[in-house]
Amino acid sequence: MILPIYLYGQPILRKKTKDISPDYPDLKILLDNMFETMYKADGVGLAAPQIGREDRILVIDLSPYAKDDPSFMGYKKVFINARIIERDGEEANVEEGCLSVPGIHENVPRKNRIRIQYLDENLHPRDEVYEGFRARVIQHEYDHLEGIVFVDHLLGIRKQMIRSKLNKIIKGEVNCSYKVKAVSKK
Repeated sequence: MILPIYLYGQPILRKKTKDISPDYPDLKILLDNMFETMYKADGVGLAAPQIGREDRILVIDLSPYAKDDPSFMGYKKVFINARIIERDGEEANVEEGCLSVPGIHENVPRKNRIRIQYLDENLHPRDEVYEGFRARVIQHEYDHLEGIVFVDHLLGIRKQMIRSKLNKIIKGEVNCSYKVKAVSKK
């Protein structure tokens, strides 16, 4: 089922998420819905707060970038109760966008290597290291679990330059090809 994506300004996007328990009801259905919603919106990652949930869950699928890097084909992952425990390596400024902040793309500084502990879709514990684009996408979605949106990483002057666009998103003055839930409708 395709769910509405919560837009910038929705309070849920500012909340820290909560771990889920092993007996979480209908986890597979939720994960399927998250992937379906993400695909409909042409995204490569989606975190539970973006669909109005306080659950510490994120999904990614890098397959759309397989033409640039064949190792991304079929690279579909689920991260449950995730914790980034280390960020290191060089910091790079790379342009990012977000399904919750449509129409805005900005350069965001992030470390190029992370170590993350999480449960996979079968609730098996994992402790893995990611680098490059994989690390960037995971960090972007992980920020949502911490109540952070990518525009929070922008320096003051840059954020001021996009303030009017952010205000339009809050008002629901956006054109999206996917279902959204804005703070207020036009």
